[in-house]
Amino acid sequence: MSHPLDRRNFIKTGIAAAAVLSRTHLAGAKQGRKIKKTLKLGMVASQDENKNKLTIKQRLQIAKDAGFDAVEPDTMFDPKEVDEIRKAADEVGIHLDAIICSTHWSSPLSSPDPKVVEKCMEGMKVSLKNAKDMGGDMVLLVPGVVSPEVMYKDAYERSMKAIKELAPIAEDMEITIGLENVWNNFLISPIEFLGFLEEINSPRVKAWFDVGNILRYGFPQDWIRTLGSQIARVDVKDVKITGFMTFDFVPLLKGSVNWPEVMKAFDEIGYEGYFAAEVQGGGMEYLRDVVAQPMDQIIAM
Repeated sequence: MSHPLDRRNFIKTGIAAAAVLSRTHLAGAKQGRKIKKTLKLGMVASQDENKNKLTIKQRLQIAKDAGFDAVEPDTMFDPKEVDEIRKAADEVGIHLDAIICSTHWSSPLSSPDPKVVEKCMEGMKVSLKNAKDMGGDMVLLVPGVVSPEVMYKDAYERSMKAIKELAPIAEDMEITIGLENVWNNFLISPIEFLGFLEEINSPRVKAWFDVGNILRYGFPQDWIRTLGSQIARVDVKDVKITGFMTFDFVPLLKGSVNWPEVMKAFDEIGYEGYFAAEVQGGGMEYLRDVVAQPMDQIIAM
């Protein structure tokens, strides 16, 4: 014989059901979002606890064991280094998804010195070849830097000219150049960033959107909705706003990023691809517990 639930049991049952539904929803969201985790190779410890140097294969294994699907190296000017990391990645079973251009800060495309610009251009050409040779699909590029010596309009014109020269190379190689938003005082509104990309007008020049960096200029969910399908890759970090124009880089989920709203915005634009961690690095346990697991929580929001 069945008995109707009294009020207390009804509430308890409802709470339990809500908890199950919530867990199911989170799991479904995580499974439904086609987002994988990657990280900068420089974040992976290069020495063990005894200060012994780790091989590239050992470092890639650390990244995989920590829960990452891929790793992003810096530009490799020695072809032998590319062969070594590609072979190691195959043996470990981890993807090499992108290259981080190593010349764009020291030799920016916005420089008034043609020799400096050429150094960055050469670095980008090597980076594009690196990405192609290792089986990746993107190269990260800081498009320019505005400084007391470089006016905004000059940075815009020089960067635009150089990237338009790089675009056909990227198109031929089927590698995407991802322009990152950083604290470079350049392309500091989502409308301007979108217009810059549309003026370049290349299917192989997109936005490499850094969620944390954008807090200096605005709100990531706003930028995501404005840039839309122009976003081809995402850097994940957290930043704590500590005062007027003052910020601290903090561990994921410890800062001022409104991650539920950010993920809602990514859902709205239909983003699929990689979330790339760019935070303090360390060994396997640190990368697993302090980086990969919070990324999983973010992806499941």
